[in-house]
Amino acid sequence: MTTPPPTERTTDPSGATAGDVPLRTDGILDRLAALRAADAPTHGGRVLSYVYDPGLAELDELAAAAARAVQPVNGLDPTTFTSVAVMESELVAFARAMLRGPDAVVGSVTSGGTESCLLAVKIARDAARAARPGVRPRVVAPVSVHAAFRKAAQYLDVDLTLVPVDPATGTLAAADLVAELDGAPDGDEVALVVVSAPSYPHGVVDPVAEVAAAAAARGVPVHVDACVGGWVLPFWEGAGGDPVPAFDFSVPGVTSISADVHKYGYAPKGTSVLLVRGRDRQRRQFFATTGWPGYPVVNPTTSGSRSAAPLAAAWAVSQALGTAGYTALTARCVRATRALHEAIDGIDGLRVVGRPTGPLIAVACDETVPPARQVDPHLWADAVRSLGWVLQPQPGLAQDDGTHLPHTTHLTVTPVTEAGLGGLGAALVQGADAVRGEPRPDVSAVLGALAGAFAPGADGAAPEPTADAVWEALLAALAADGGERGGTARSVLPDRLAPLMAVMEVLPAEAAERALVEIVARVAEPPAGPGTP
Repeated sequence: MTTPPPTERTTDPSGATAGDVPLRTDGILDRLAALRAADAPTHGGRVLSYVYDPGLAELDELAAAAARAVQPVNGLDPTTFTSVAVMESELVAFARAMLRGPDAVVGSVTSGGTESCLLAVKIARDAARAARPGVRPRVVAPVSVHAAFRKAAQYLDVDLTLVPVDPATGTLAAADLVAELDGAPDGDEVALVVVSAPSYPHGVVDPVAEVAAAAAARGVPVHVDACVGGWVLPFWEGAGGDPVPAFDFSVPGVTSISADVHKYGYAPKGTSVLLVRGRDRQRRQFFATTGWPGYPVVNPTTSGSRSAAPLAAAWAVSQALGTAGYTALTARCVRATRALHEAIDGIDGLRVVGRPTGPLIAVACDETVPPARQVDPHLWADAVRSLGWVLQPQPGLAQDDGTHLPHTTHLTVTPVTEAGLGGLGAALVQGADAVRGEPRPDVSAVLGALAGAFAPGADGAAPEPTADAVWEALLAALAADGGERGGTARSVLPDRLAPLMAVMEVLPAEAAERALVEIVARVAEPPAGPGTP
């Protein structure tokens, strides 16, 4: 069937479309521009997390044009919108070659790393249930694995065992994870092992080859979470970087890999690729049904209808860059990362955690120097933010073996970072000088203010607090920290993140997570009263 050309829509000068449908377009984009002006900058390298700026305006324009070209297309049905099938096939083929996969590796484009990881766990869960009915599937991973796997375990009702990593370096000992493969309790069996390339918190590539060999010997599949590294580590050595440990499909025993195109693939959010070794295994990620009176439904991902715009943008960017373009951009990352390592090594009171591979850096307090010379990484991040550069604080974590991962500050290095090294390096030094010797915030008053919301009742039980009770506790905590008590969501968001991180680290996990939910939920809640009709 020939697809008819798109219908052109016209608007008359009065602002009404042909057909007298009233439209009010004046001022809308101006308001959006004003809203965007309040955002953290997405270009220029001022934000060292969340965004991946190649520093090439041409790529932005290409991606926007590609997205606009497929704006009305529904990615639900690639048999109707065949452009979707072609773009997905070519993007998956690029990723497969990049990650050294044989022809037996197939894959899908997803909405992001979280969905890719969730589908990898679904595949493993369904395969385990089919092979061993009645046995509860279990996923084993290092504690540094991305939080998406905690979400997947919760959503898919599987157990998750997290193996401690070295507190000083963030590295996983392969033997510690392998020991978990032989220690499953009765009625419980390992359905999947997950390792990272690299881990987001510390930028360390897990020992993929050692883990995969041991897992393969026991018949356990291995997923490599390369969401952050999948589109940069393959080019790292060729771009002048240090050697990268083997992590891709060249490693026997690796059964699936997730790699986000909207990170170092430099595509707009949100696009990721999930690659799986073997068609039969990959088909377990699909949902299909003919059990309703509508059209037959077949979904390779969790979405039904989905925009084709992110796929088209990612496809266009990958076509434009190719291996040579990605290598050249990676070379900028290599140079910038080395320069930042040197800059941080020269700051008294701070240290880079371990020996990261790739463009991620975690910075901790150097506790080998006297307290008067130490720099708290969260206070440092706040000080650097006041100078116009946004770093990402990460709380510490108590591991199951009794050790404690230190709180750190995370830097994601992108190609555009290189152009701003002078200003960034000066800000890192100036920020450290401003807070050197200053202790972590005293959060005892804040904890007291929050405790009431989670306190046990007269019967000794601690019922789940209501949203309003948690909110009131947060407002009281803000006042206890010296802030102004306000009634809106934005009024509870602190200007300094160090106190919030300190609170989150010492609160029980359930209370900390519930408080964070309330903060983020209230940010987007509509104000009281009627909305715009």
